[in-house]
Amino acid sequence: MKSASVSGLVLLSFLFLLIGCSPDTSRQDSAEYGDLLTLFEEFRDFSQVDHQPPSFATAMENKFSELREFQSRLASFNIGSWPVSEQIDYHLVRAEMNGLEFQLRVLRPWVRDPAFYIDGRGGLGRLPELPIGEDHLSEFQSRLKEIPSYYEQAKANLGGGNVSEIPGDLAILAIRRLEANDDSFAEFLRQLSEHHPDLVADAQGAQAAIDGYLAWLQGNRDQMTAPAGVGIENYNWLMKNVYLFPYTWEQIRIIVELEDNRVITFQKLEENRSRNLPPLTPVASSEEYRLSVLNSLENVMGFIQGEEIFTVQDHIVVDDYRQGRLRATSRPWPDKHDYFFNFSHRESLMEETHEMVGHHFDLLRARQDDRPIRGSREHEGPYDMAVARLEGLAFAFEELLMHAGYLDERPQRARSIAYEQAAFRTVRALSDVYMHNQDWSLTDAMEFAVANAPHGELLDDSPHLWNEMQTTLLHVGWHAQMVVGKVHFMKLFRDRAQQLGTDFNLKDFMDEFYAAGVIPVSLIRWELTGYDDEIKLLWEPN
Repeated sequence: MKSASVSGLVLLSFLFLLIGCSPDTSRQDSAEYGDLLTLFEEFRDFSQVDHQPPSFATAMENKFSELREFQSRLASFNIGSWPVSEQIDYHLVRAEMNGLEFQLRVLRPWVRDPAFYIDGRGGLGRLPELPIGEDHLSEFQSRLKEIPSYYEQAKANLGGGNVSEIPGDLAILAIRRLEANDDSFAEFLRQLSEHHPDLVADAQGAQAAIDGYLAWLQGNRDQMTAPAGVGIENYNWLMKNVYLFPYTWEQIRIIVELEDNRVITFQKLEENRSRNLPPLTPVASSEEYRLSVLNSLENVMGFIQGEEIFTVQDHIVVDDYRQGRLRATSRPWPDKHDYFFNFSHRESLMEETHEMVGHHFDLLRARQDDRPIRGSREHEGPYDMAVARLEGLAFAFEELLMHAGYLDERPQRARSIAYEQAAFRTVRALSDVYMHNQDWSLTDAMEFAVANAPHGELLDDSPHLWNEMQTTLLHVGWHAQMVVGKVHFMKLFRDRAQQLGTDFNLKDFMDEFYAAGVIPVSLIRWELTGYDDEIKLLWEPN
């Protein structure tokens, strides 16, 4: 699952482009793989973080033409004779450039999303420790002085100065974040008066500017009427050109609804099968939960190695993940728990499998991958390009390893929990589908989630629900791809099994799959099977 700190953000490191960094516009009618590497390096330099000046919105608009030059150079490559592995790298570069295009042309968060200006307190960043060293004092004061003008510029940027062009649902999310802001800045101000009284007036001006931005959003919220969803045409363009995902909005909707039918049916069958068994008793303390987590980690690792699911290389270790979970499970036990905890407190194996086997191990593999284009793609890669691969597989493990036997020694009712968790994933995916075709508002999606999530425990107005809906709006297609990405992985599984017949071996298949890297499954399928039908759907060469 995406963390709250990430899910509330657009991938800023690929939005704040270097001002004045222009690409080489020469065309290459016949290029070699080395030329692709050079172009890729140039593009990455072009799209790196520089800073966030008050007028950067204008700069973002101007950058589109420069991006077109990069895309034109790439389109001039003749790759028909390249090995498939090199053609795959070409498509990764193409998708990354298209990802930037989608940010610049469609999402445009500096114009559409009021929350874009919240993070880092308008460029102030992390509050320094007091007293501030003399070498940083002047710089910090300058940043304090810039915040009022920053928020005035933000209000001018949003909607192009027309508040009706600002999506109301994105404004709701921004207002909620600002209203829930902690008192850290107030406490910082109190301490600042003791150490640097000459900075207090500027700090108070900065806080007043932030408060004024909140008041402006609250006062104009009813006039912010633009839809937050991107619409079906843009959704389909994103799937095809950035995610390299061979399904349209309509196909995704059908697959998600069919999966929802299936998991609810299987959930109810499991409940009936276990109807005479005692219910699972949830853990009741941090210590009990910690022991449950450690047991699950030991269980899943033993299962993967014993059943030869995939090769566990020397760098695929549990240590860092275990330490992080020990820290997380040592926190004070709350009076109430949010949604997913109500599953993991009864059976933690599925959640730990998703996070450790699905995500942490992928991260460890990516850190070992030094290939210049497809390597070092931690998480989903730029613009969430491989989200269906990463999240789809992590989600798939929860159920598929159950069918492989990893719940055989657990209480039988644990099987119901695997389907309950899956059912909430389809609820989120349907929210994704219907918010982005603009049929549902944020309120509609939240009401649907509360009404349809299994058991609905503590979901209504919970932080988890808000976080999930924010992720759904800001990361277009994220939750839909988790569900359909699982289906896509199983399609590849089936294709490879049919292709190899009796020579198919699960461990070999998974090792091949992982060796391809954290890249879209359509490209992995092409490399493993040689089938090019999906890439032909996704690309129309000049």
